Amino acid sequence: MDEDDIEIDVLEEYPTLVLVSRFTKLIPRTNWFRYVGEPLEAEVLLKARAYLDALGFPEAMPAEVEDWQEAAFSLETNDWNSPFWEVEQQLMAALAVEITQTLDPELLEMVLARVTSAASEYVSEGVIAAADRYGMHDEELMKAAIGEGVQACYQAALVIAAGVGDDHPFQLKYQLYETGWWPLGVMGNTFNIF
Repeated sequence: MDEDDIEIDVLEEYPTLVLVSRFTKLIPRTNWFRYVGEPLEAEVLLKARAYLDALGFPEAMPAEVEDWQEAAFSLETNDWNSPFWEVEQQLMAALAVEITQTLDPELLEMVLARVTSAASEYVSEGVIAAADRYGMHDEELMKAAIGEGVQACYQAALVIAAGVGDDHPFQLKYQLYETGWWPLGVMGNTFNIF
C-alpha cells in the first residue's frame, strides 16, 4: 500500500478531501502558461466572461495582454485594495469559514500543503518554459506568475474542499489557467489576460 492509498483511506471520512486529492493529480496535466502572449481564443473569452459574471463584475471586459513587459506593467498598476481584490479576499474568508465547520483543520492543512507543493513544481515548469520561449529572464516577474498560479490551485482546492460547486469564481478562475493563459486581474473595467 503506497502513501496515496493510505491518504485516501484516512480521507474517506471526508469525501470533499478525497476530491481535493484527486484534483492534485490533475495539476501536472494543466498547460501552465503555455499560450501566454498569443491571441486570446473564443474559449478563453467565454471562460473569462463566466468568471467575471460569477465574481460580480459583469461590466468588466476581457483584454489581451501582448507580452511579458505589458504583464509586468499590469501587475505593477494593480490596486491591491480594489473591489476585485476585496471580493477575492472575501470569497477566501467565506470558504475558510464554510470548510472549518465540517472538516478537521489539520487534515485540511495537510491536503492543501500537498496541493501547493504539486502546484509549485508544475506551475514553475510552465512559467520557466513560457519565459524561455520569449527570452524573458525577469526573476521577480517569474516569481509573481508562479505565485499566482499556485494561488489559483489553492483557491480551487478550497472550493472543492467546501463542496460549493463548479460555478464558484475560483473554480472558473482555475479553468482560465487550464486554457494556458494567465489571468492577471481586473483593473477598472478591464480584465487583463496574458
